[in-house]
This record gives sequence, structure tokens and C-alpha cells, in this order.
Amino acid sequence: MRDGQRIAHNARVWNYWLGGKDHYAVDAEVGEQVAGFHPGIRDVARADRAFLGRAVTYLVREAGVTQFLDIGTGLPTVDNTHEVAQRIDPGARVVYVDNDPIVLTHARALLAGTPEGATSYLDADAHDPAAILAGAARTLDLTRPVAVMLLGILNFVSDTAEARRIVRHLVEALPSGSHLALTHPTLELGGTANAEAMAFWNANAKPPITARSATDLTDILDGLELLEPGIVSCAHWHATPDPTGTLPEEVPQYGLMARKP
Repeated sequence: MRDGQRIAHNARVWNYWLGGKDHYAVDAEVGEQVAGFHPGIRDVARADRAFLGRAVTYLVREAGVTQFLDIGTGLPTVDNTHEVAQRIDPGARVVYVDNDPIVLTHARALLAGTPEGATSYLDADAHDPAAILAGAARTLDLTRPVAVMLLGILNFVSDTAEARRIVRHLVEALPSGSHLALTHPTLELGGTANAEAMAFWNANAKPPITARSATDLTDILDGLELLEPGIVSCAHWHATPDPTGTLPEEVPQYGLMARKP
């Protein structure tokens, strides 16, 4: 058995929680054990994915951004960034970034974009924003606004100062009007179950994960304009209420959008 089949990995466990098929038995086992500590984890995964769709839709329709740098791509599933963006604007351009060999083997599914637009895949580490920007420049015009998508990825950067450095390096290289979309697990929003689940994860899977508060995320966003409705549960960000006026159930995963002035 290869090492990748012995140790659960976040991309495959996330795929398991979303109901996908691209995982091993160890990923399903760890996924079920984490769900035992945190029964709402599948709701978190679904809410995070729904946030992606609403965020990309907002960026293209409302903000006029048609270039995307999606870092920490994960395994392809329904409504990937390029699919959402190119349904609205077929000319949208998307660069996916991940350093997971599992994701790399599935990258072809991420490259089936429209003829008018462009999609590419970059094998790079989130800790190396300079390499990411250099690679992205082969597909994106970095003199025009770019949306940086950091969905469920900064939680794998354990040091908050390092997370802030990564965001700053990325944003400083991009022009005014660029945006940052971010989701992040928290122990706030009723997320106390995250603590035990994360401790189990860090002992049995990789990479290790860190929760952050709204104050931590505000610090990471230094210099950016936080857009309405601010730092909220990703399930509530630009969500449409049901006919009774009720929003989806809150999950302990923050979602936000910020703009470079």
C-alpha cells in the first residue's frame, strides 16, 4: 500500500464529505471519525462549496472581475471556479493552484473550460506566493483586476503572521480593484466542536489545521476593504433567505470578500 493510502489527506477527506468518489478507505474512515466529533462537518463542506458559487457569481456580475487565481484548489467537483465564472462570462480566465499530487492527477478535469476563456493548473505551494504569481502571469494579465480565492487553505498555514505575509504578497502584486475571497474554520459561531475534531485530524491526517477568530482574519486583511456583510458564516454570505425569510443554518466556517482599494 502506498503512503498516500495509509494517511488521510484533506483533499480526499473533503471529497468524501462532499459525496465524491476520489478518496481511499483511510480518508472515509478519518472523515467518519471527524464527523463523530463534529456532526455538522458535512454541512460545513457543502456551505463552503456554495460560498464559492456565490462569491464567483458576485465577482463576475457585480464587481466585473473575470480573472481568478484559485489557490488550494482541491479535487474537482461540481461547479468549479471556471465553470461558474465562464457560465456568466465565457471569456473568464482561471488559474488553479495546488501542490497536492492527488489533485494534479485530476487537473485535466479543471482544464475543460470554454474556448473563449482560459484555464490552467499550477503546481505550487501556498507558502510561495512569488512562484504562484510568476506562474499565474502566464495565463492572467496581472495589470488587470484578479480575484484571489483562498477557500479553506489558510487554515493549513499554522502561523498567523505567515498567513498575513502570504496574503500581503499576493495582493501587493495585483492592481486596484482586485478582490480576495476567503473561507476559514473557526471556534467561534458555535464551533466548539471544531476543537476536538481538529485535534483528532492533526493526529491522524495531514496537513495540520488551525482555527482562527474574526479578529485574526481582520488582521490578515490589513490594507484591504472588507465588503458587506463582513466576516460572517460562509453559509450566510450573500445567501438568499427561504420564503419565510430564514437564512441557511449557520456553520462554524467564516466567509468574506475584500477589495484592494
